[in-house]
Amino acid sequence: MGVFDPITINGMTVRNRFVRSATWEGMAEPDGRATPKLEAVMAALAAGGVGLVISSHAYVEKRGQAGPWQLGVHGPAMEPGIARLARAVHAAGGRFVVQLAHAGCRATPALTGEPSIGPSVVDDPKAAPCREMTPDDLAHLEAAFGAAASLCRDAGADGVQIHAAHGYGLSQFLSPLTNRRTGAYGGSLENRARLLLEVLDAIRGRVGNDYPVLAKINSEDFTEGGFSREESLQVARWLADAGLDAVEVSGGTLDSFPRTAIRAGNFPIPQGEAWYRETAAAMKAALAIPVILVGGIRSIETAEGLVASGTADMVSLSRPLIREPGLIARWQYGDRAPSACVSDNACFVTARKGEGISCLTKVREEKRRARAAAAVEK
Repeated sequence: MGVFDPITINGMTVRNRFVRSATWEGMAEPDGRATPKLEAVMAALAAGGVGLVISSHAYVEKRGQAGPWQLGVHGPAMEPGIARLARAVHAAGGRFVVQLAHAGCRATPALTGEPSIGPSVVDDPKAAPCREMTPDDLAHLEAAFGAAASLCRDAGADGVQIHAAHGYGLSQFLSPLTNRRTGAYGGSLENRARLLLEVLDAIRGRVGNDYPVLAKINSEDFTEGGFSREESLQVARWLADAGLDAVEVSGGTLDSFPRTAIRAGNFPIPQGEAWYRETAAAMKAALAIPVILVGGIRSIETAEGLVASGTADMVSLSRPLIREPGLIARWQYGDRAPSACVSDNACFVTARKGEGISCLTKVREEKRRARAAAAVEK
């Protein structure tokens, strides 16, 4: 079994074991509709050899929007854009999955027009206010995930992924640090995982059992009192038993610095790669569904080792593919040099300006080389 061998996930055959992990591109319209610029990014990833392209986190209801220019799947007006993204990826030989998300307490009221809602009232004076979800809110959220999955299926997406990682809405419910509820959705791990499992059930109720449904969960939160590795393994078992088709293993939250999902630093290869490999290996041993590993993978040798050893079925990358969308094809056709990504997170600078995500470091390097070449010519 190698990284360039195909894999099938509930009828969806992917040409290789490489996944583009979801990120925020900052390229959608203000109302969440996909743009030609975002379409071009998806097409370039597939043309660059990525087998499975997962969209940015797409909010399933307006109250769940995390940031500006974020992709949305919260109503019929979004469907044509999702269809264009799917067609662009398919034309280049890839498979396309939409990540379904709700920001919970991390939603932005200035964008949503409503107060944030989550598992519990936030008692951190530095954090934005967040109202505890009522039973009606919970039911509405589950229905929103189901409707969004149905929209994506009808638009031609090959599957959906439930975002339950990185301290966003469903991840907030899983963590005892952010979920201080009592009753059916708080307290024990079984109760904290209830909403995630009900979301999966709501999606299955809309798309059936033969449509690929994936989930992204934390290996752990890396915060004191947060979601633990042992809890992650148990939740993954419950998801698999409930009909999940594949799980992507990540880790960290926006509050777990420096061990966030987008850790900064030029990590050594191979020692600094594959941050969550131990949890992935444990899940692989416990589950009958494919396990996808993301987190600091920068070299083809590490990717090959993870798949060949059975640590993971697929490997997922994000920032290296921002730097070089054609990275996978380069590896496949003989240039095995590792990604030049230095994990400085400068790629988010342009996105925050409304220009869309891009590797600012690469642009700066190219300008320096051009200036040096011009100086030599003089």
